[in-house]
Amino acid sequence: MLTNHTKFFGYDYSLEQADLAIFGAPFDSTTSNRPGTRFAPALMRLDSINLETYSPYQKIDLTEIKVADIGDLELAFGNAEKVLADIYTQTKEILVSAKIPIMLGGEHLLTLGAVRAVYEAYPDLNLIHLDAHADLREEYLGEELSHATIMRHCCNLLPPKTIHSFGVRSGLREEFEFAAENLNFHPFELDHMQDIANIVRDKPIYVTIDLDVLDPAFFPGTGTPEPGGVTFKELLDNLLYLRNLNIVGFDIVELCPPEDLTGISSAAACKVLREMLIIAGNAKNSL
Repeated sequence: MLTNHTKFFGYDYSLEQADLAIFGAPFDSTTSNRPGTRFAPALMRLDSINLETYSPYQKIDLTEIKVADIGDLELAFGNAEKVLADIYTQTKEILVSAKIPIMLGGEHLLTLGAVRAVYEAYPDLNLIHLDAHADLREEYLGEELSHATIMRHCCNLLPPKTIHSFGVRSGLREEFEFAAENLNFHPFELDHMQDIANIVRDKPIYVTIDLDVLDPAFFPGTGTPEPGGVTFKELLDNLLYLRNLNIVGFDIVELCPPEDLTGISSAAACKVLREMLIIAGNAKNSL
């Protein structure tokens, strides 16, 4: 069930009218450090009112992109399996409507529900993953479904070397070794994003952006801050390499509003969303 909401950027397109569809997934029950990402979709909607719709980076206005904001899912806190099933169902419904699904978390585990649906629709899917953490553990504190295991689940789902991981600077030795063997792995920075974009140009792409890929100096509002990250400009410059790719879905996760009362982090999250909406929407219109 979807709840009532203030719409992102004032969008009032229906799902039938739109090319892209946003839904919120306010869930953070497996968070191991600082909870609060469940509040991110609501705050981003509120803060989007103050963000210009025009992107001077891409010279395109959001008013040129048809986006529906269909609300937040009502999720069962404490039941990760059911939450993932609800996200799978919502993502599949959007895909069946021939729209691009966009999920706003919430914690990073939620990506698994969306990727399951998108991979079912696109068996040659490639996944571009931006994150501070490897998230490749098989279990964390005895739980197989955790924000710390999300990418391991994706690896078990997608073929080897179809996951392209950037910015990771934290994890177990075993995670880094597994990533080097099974992923296209580019730790610490976003270098080679352009090279990967050229490699996957003919493939359907899902993009998952864990905002803690940003250095906490620029993005303090996350539950697991990890020093040594990229700047906002580095993130934006590299996201622009994704233009003209066949993006069939994306998510933005791990904004934790209680950890940054200044609003800087929410503003950054909204700006990432604006640029990704333009990237995905413009590419869809050009196909």
